[in-house]
Amino acid sequence: KLCGYLSKLGIKGPIKTWKSRWFFYNENKCCLLYFRTAQDVNPLGSIDLSSASFDCKMENGEGVFEIRTPSRAFTLKAISKQAMMYWLQQLQMRRWEFCNTQSRFPSSGILSCSFAFLSYFGFTFVDVVDNEDFLPLVKTPTEAVGLKAASLPAPQTSTALQNISLKHPWTEIQNTVHNICGSKQLWGNNANVFSFDEFQEHPENVDEEQEAEVEAGCAGDCELNGKTGPRLNWIRKARWMNSGFPGSEELLREKNSVDKVIVLQQQILTLTEEVKSQKELVKLLHKALEAAQQEKRVSSMYLTAPEDKDRLELVRHKVRQIADLTSRLKALEQEKKELEQILTLRDSHIQELKEHVQLLMEKNHAKQEVIMTLTEQIARELSDPLQEANTITVETLYKQQEEIEHLKDDIDAYKTQNQFLNSEIHQVTRLWTSVAENEKALLMKCACLQARNCQLESKYLTVLRKLQEAVPGLPNSHAELVKKLIQEALQWDVKEEAEETFNLNPVNEYDEYGFMTVPDHEIEDWKLLAKIQALEIKSNKLWSHEIVEKPLRDRWNSIGKLNPSAELKSLIRSGIPVEHRQWVWRWMVSQHCSPVPGHYHRLLEQSSSTEHPACRQIELDLPRTLTSNKHFSSPTSQLIPKLRRVLLAFSWHNLAIGYCQGLNRLAAVALLVLEDEESAFWCLVYIVENLMPADYYSDTLITSQVDQRVFKDFLSEKLPRLKAHLEQYRIDVSLITFNWFLVAFVDSLVSDILLQVWDAFLYEGIKVIFRYALAIFKYNEEEILRIHDSVEIYQYLRFFTRMITDGRKLMHIAFNDLNPFPMKLLRNRRSMHREELEAELCELEQIKAAYMKERAEQGL
Repeated sequence: KLCGYLSKLGIKGPIKTWKSRWFFYNENKCCLLYFRTAQDVNPLGSIDLSSASFDCKMENGEGVFEIRTPSRAFTLKAISKQAMMYWLQQLQMRRWEFCNTQSRFPSSGILSCSFAFLSYFGFTFVDVVDNEDFLPLVKTPTEAVGLKAASLPAPQTSTALQNISLKHPWTEIQNTVHNICGSKQLWGNNANVFSFDEFQEHPENVDEEQEAEVEAGCAGDCELNGKTGPRLNWIRKARWMNSGFPGSEELLREKNSVDKVIVLQQQILTLTEEVKSQKELVKLLHKALEAAQQEKRVSSMYLTAPEDKDRLELVRHKVRQIADLTSRLKALEQEKKELEQILTLRDSHIQELKEHVQLLMEKNHAKQEVIMTLTEQIARELSDPLQEANTITVETLYKQQEEIEHLKDDIDAYKTQNQFLNSEIHQVTRLWTSVAENEKALLMKCACLQARNCQLESKYLTVLRKLQEAVPGLPNSHAELVKKLIQEALQWDVKEEAEETFNLNPVNEYDEYGFMTVPDHEIEDWKLLAKIQALEIKSNKLWSHEIVEKPLRDRWNSIGKLNPSAELKSLIRSGIPVEHRQWVWRWMVSQHCSPVPGHYHRLLEQSSSTEHPACRQIELDLPRTLTSNKHFSSPTSQLIPKLRRVLLAFSWHNLAIGYCQGLNRLAAVALLVLEDEESAFWCLVYIVENLMPADYYSDTLITSQVDQRVFKDFLSEKLPRLKAHLEQYRIDVSLITFNWFLVAFVDSLVSDILLQVWDAFLYEGIKVIFRYALAIFKYNEEEILRIHDSVEIYQYLRFFTRMITDGRKLMHIAFNDLNPFPMKLLRNRRSMHREELEAELCELEQIKAAYMKERAEQGL
């Protein structure tokens, strides 16, 4: 059992006292109960240790430590430093055991599922056990801790009343009754515990000083309510009745007479002040009466005057008096102002003189002190200089030794405190690690549930689509039900999603760059396909987040300066994270296309002063650019003016091309990622003039046509079954793929896969377009081979890029399954097909010229 005597600091107002208490640890509730003695039954209070912190500060003294709970702090004191460390260590260990038994982690079933799921992805758990012993076990001080200490007498306090808890009077009475009833040596079986006669036979001889201490203790410990007030009065009355102190009643009477004399004196002073104020009032009334009488005499003279002349003379005399008084009043006011100014100057002069005198006195005092010090020093040196020096040296060494000892004690105390705190930090770290691992497992499980929910919803939409195809063969009621279910599945309510705190459907309306995740197609079947694709993409993201996306993002976060290498090539092919894509694209553009400072602004000035021939076509194409993106969907969108300026600047920059349909989509994607107009302009220049071959965007689009023939050659080599199937039904794939090559898959692939393709395209060039075009056909090869009608094949090829949901799988096909794919072979094929195409165009020109000549002759 963890129990023993400790001193508890009681602080109420200015009074601080140490009270001896018997502490006992309750293992069931993880709390410390404290009693006045070890024999008490009811505790005076308890300390909750489940959420408490322990601290031992050497500044508080030896054996003093603190227990801080959320509600208050308890300061305790052990008899020695060893006992203090034993208590702290035992409380720490027992609280740790209680927390382990009362663990709040998920149940074993949930954890086993989480662990099974993690093991499926190759995760393993290692039980981290740190065997470092920060704080060695302290030996048990049997003289102060344990059940044996209960038989020893309690530590003595200065007075018996000081150790009594006046805050818990009822508990004290109950414990006292229990102790009295249990002691048969002092009391009989029929004795009355509260006998007032026995109380009178054993009076407590308490002097006035002790009673003052008790009263102070009551004021500090007791609450000011109706319960403790009668108890205090009862104690005082009992002491006055039983103390036997002579003359207590006479002292009380004397006290009352002195108080009466003091009250009478105060009343006399008050009445004296009132008499003075009444005298001042009488004087003022006398003056007012004299003035009134004077006015009365003048008025009577004015009224009794026999003629008007006399009255007029009296009025004139009064006016002269008024004028004389007014002039005298002004003169007196002026004199008053002058006197006030003189008084102010004299006061300031007096204050300066006082400050000067004070300064002189301080200087004189300092000089006298210096003289006295020098005189004493000279006297000591003249008397015995060697002995004085030796005495000073010995005293100095003794003081230094004492300081060194104190510093050593402080170092030891700090070391002990550091060991204790390190053990606490170690345990908290282990707890935090365990909680973090459990949280990670739960998050991964939640991600898996969300991915599974996306898959189920996707399958549900696929079933609805199949039912939609079979609607003509269903009864009317079933057909209406299918249509209603499809409409409900296609409804999108952003407000309801925003109001939900947790939504298992993680599909958002827009992605990071503003593309609609479910485009608003006019055809209902296409809407279903778009939503199915969005759910499948989100499901794949959730499944691969921890295994693929997170390690890839960590690799990008750790990368420093970019340099062309095989490792960087592999990273870019895997896709650049959103937070790194902007600066990596700018680096790729700057590697091959050096921006000229001020060139873009000069082009804008030129376009504003002179209208380009392609300006009208640019204005027509702006509203048709990326209609599924919220930044371009409206004519008032913020990026529309920026896109107009970028296209006009490029038309003046490259006069050979000017403007070609498709450049608006390339510039729009560059604006979405790079955000800056000038950076988007130079990115467009880099794509058209560096990545793409010459004449790719010319009037004849000759190189674009050559690439279509090269692509058909690669299709027959890499996918011979599919090529034969398409030729069997006379399907010309260039009708579908021509736009892929011209705009680098913009408006063909979903934004996540599109930007991943662009990452590799900007780094490696147009060879990436060939790879991904072949990969798209291989991704859907089996579906195409199952269709045996040319019209259905064309309809499927119109939207089959929307069936691609796994970007990782597509990337793997493009860069692994289609190898080898040498650039030299691509150049050779281009050269061969270019010669053939130029010969065909030349032949067409000849035929056209002959036809025109024949028409001209016929016309003549």
